Amino acid sequence: MERQYTNEIEPSKDRVRVSGWAHEVRDIGKLVFVILRDREGTVQITFKKDNLDDKEFDRAKDIGREDVIDVMGSVEENDEAPNGFEIKPEEFEILTEAKSPLPLEIRENIDSEMETRLDNRFMDLRKKEIHAIFSFRDKVITSLREWYDENEFLEIHTPIISKGGAEGGATLFPVEYYSNKAYLRQSPQLYKQMLMASGFDKVYEVGPSFRAEEFATSRHVSEFTQWDVELAFIDGVDDVMDVLEDSMKSLLKKMKKRGQHELGVLDEDIEVPEEDFPRITFDKARKILREEYNHVPEEKGDLDTEGEKLLGEHFQEKGHDFVFVLGYPNEKFYYMQEIEEDEAASRKFDLLYKGQEISSGGQREHRLDVLLDAMEEQDVDKSNFKFYLEAFKYGMPPHGGFGVGLDRVVTKMIELDNIKESILFPRDPDRVAP
Repeated sequence: MERQYTNEIEPSKDRVRVSGWAHEVRDIGKLVFVILRDREGTVQITFKKDNLDDKEFDRAKDIGREDVIDVMGSVEENDEAPNGFEIKPEEFEILTEAKSPLPLEIRENIDSEMETRLDNRFMDLRKKEIHAIFSFRDKVITSLREWYDENEFLEIHTPIISKGGAEGGATLFPVEYYSNKAYLRQSPQLYKQMLMASGFDKVYEVGPSFRAEEFATSRHVSEFTQWDVELAFIDGVDDVMDVLEDSMKSLLKKMKKRGQHELGVLDEDIEVPEEDFPRITFDKARKILREEYNHVPEEKGDLDTEGEKLLGEHFQEKGHDFVFVLGYPNEKFYYMQEIEEDEAASRKFDLLYKGQEISSGGQREHRLDVLLDAMEEQDVDKSNFKFYLEAFKYGMPPHGGFGVGLDRVVTKMIELDNIKESILFPRDPDRVAP
């Protein structure tokens, strides 16, 4: 008989087969109750001494917590059972036994330290709340893909091993690559820009990126998943922000409906924005922080963590979870820099969500002579970017794009305390296993 998930069982069915872990076991003499857990939920298995021969019932009494079992039996209604029904086993097998004691307690209302959980992540993921996080994350990716596919973006896959980095050498992970010097990518930035010269027009990619930064925060990791987008033939940076805003609104709307089960398990809800995201300049953001919170970011060219948080509070009080900040000064060479008729210092923006940056992007510099001047001014070694610069010599259209930190989006959507909660096997300066 084909195995079923627990959420597929109907009391009207005569016989079913289920497989999973013994989440709870209660032995009360002539009855043994086992709560079987699979990825979709739980079901009660009731072993009765009167219904089994002595040998089979003794085997049932040997079932231990987290043993893997396979059960075939009839479904009977029972108002006292967790789901209103239970399975009366006709055949069962203990596929594997779990050692005792368990390395991590997974029953409800028992918390463990983050490091203990990550050291035993395979066990931590058996908790229904933790499972719900990654089921939710899966639906987030599906929902985003739907929007970009519907809007005629092509999904691409660019190299993870690269000759140079888009963000600078200080945060690059070097790798041994035959006789060449290479690095793990910081982002697919350079490659997706090159594709704009190939006539692809609109592309997106979801994949890993790496930053070799020393940190001890709840919002950073060394390896993260990024949703990257690039589009050509734009009239200006607003076209890029429009794509990001529309896709985020669609995501929240879909996940409010599609993620109902996971949101219920996590006791969370999603606010779907009805109004446009506010768009302010970097100078305006600093003015708000200075005049309303007496806060001046330490770095003149960026907002610090506290500044992002305060700015988020400012706009949330006005009913906006999202806010664009545009026009960061002294930006990286590939961003279109200061434009005389604009008050913004560059065409670079960040998108803040509930007081945290979840995306950076902007309009790129498509004019080769201006791009080369910017690289010269920023003392960028052009020899490391020869492959990139070639694409600008033979017809590069105006273009722009952004990267969205998928882990941060999930973290903020369901109000997790630490970004590591939204990553199956997180990496940081002190953790490279499991």
